[in-house]
Amino acid sequence: MKITQAAAVAAAALMLTAWGKPPPMPDPAQIVQPTPIEGSTGAYMSPFTSDGVTAAWVTKSMQVKAAGQIGSMAGNYAGQKAMEQVPFVGGFLGKKAGQALGRAAAIKAIGGEEFIKSTSDLSFNSLQEMSIYLYANYSTNPEYQKILDATYAIYPEMQELYLPAIYGAKLK
Repeated sequence: MKITQAAAVAAAALMLTAWGKPPPMPDPAQIVQPTPIEGSTGAYMSPFTSDGVTAAWVTKSMQVKAAGQIGSMAGNYAGQKAMEQVPFVGGFLGKKAGQALGRAAAIKAIGGEEFIKSTSDLSFNSLQEMSIYLYANYSTNPEYQKILDATYAIYPEMQELYLPAIYGAKLK
């Protein structure tokens, strides 16, 4: 299941219009979970390992969070400045460029792509599947939001896709 940014925004707008506030999150135990890929061959590395602990890259990302935020802000600013001259699509492209630069800064700050892959033993081919799996298995973890924030530094597009993926997940 691949959710586009436009579909995510439309779904969020519909929910807010229909209910005035987001509907309650589904019960994690009632969600049909996607199966993760064993190993790091998928496109997106899980922030949790197969034994349920956070991957070392997540711990390191949490430790350098301030540096990651600075990188993201600098990337957003650089991207926006570069695209200022392009009407209408410039803002969208500037945001994407900023996310890419911020992501690159965050990856560099925690040791690079190889470090992320070497400390992950589960992966996914889509951020939607990873979002659903994480919510179903770990949303009751007291550190869950911090772990999600660390994951968003590496996969910024996941932040926009997370809630629509959860609301759109199949239930048992």
